[in-house]
Amino acid sequence: MKQNTLKAAVLISGTGSNLKALINAVESAGLELNIVRVVSNCEDAAGITHATAANIPVKVISHTAFPDRQSHDAAVTKVLQQDQAELIILAGYMRILSEDFTNNYCGRMINLHPSLLPLYKGLDTYNRALLSGDTQTGASIHFVTAGLDSGPVISQVKIPILPDDDVASLSTRLGPLEHKLLVATVELFCNRKVHYQQDSVLYLGHALEQPLQLKHDGSFF
Repeated sequence: MKQNTLKAAVLISGTGSNLKALINAVESAGLELNIVRVVSNCEDAAGITHATAANIPVKVISHTAFPDRQSHDAAVTKVLQQDQAELIILAGYMRILSEDFTNNYCGRMINLHPSLLPLYKGLDTYNRALLSGDTQTGASIHFVTAGLDSGPVISQVKIPILPDDDVASLSTRLGPLEHKLLVATVELFCNRKVHYQQDSVLYLGHALEQPLQLKHDGSFF
């Protein structure tokens, strides 16, 4: 890898399918990303196998071993500091983060969320879109701030909601596009094209008026 390759840590709780998409992009598509650490709060997270297969160091920090959220997040912070991670990627990390943690990594931490933010922050996003009668849904990547799923949105991908869609069909159709969205957005960070400034997203030095929209071929433009 190049000397200035971006160092990233990926935080997971479950299957790690988005982690796997990043690993594939590094190994097969030339993504200039150095995943220096995978952290999981769950010992049995299936995604850990993706990291070990790619020889990426893994640290399991179970939240059940700590008395409160702050002490757990402090333990995670210590690991991330040791690895000198420049970008923190939340990829299915099912933890509400403490304010100290989010403030410490403000502008350097991103999250993939399965809705068209600011719609449907939190959980059960597909079902909420269906119950609301929406005609489309999608996924967003945003900078993480203290508010739940409230940081400025960097990029999105959209799909139509069809008359016979349910939660399972939406998840199946959106999943591969989420992977493309994450890889394309992380590539922007690798190329130093995206930055955070005063609760806004700078792209090539200019504030975005709306999130970048991913085409289904995996490109923004």
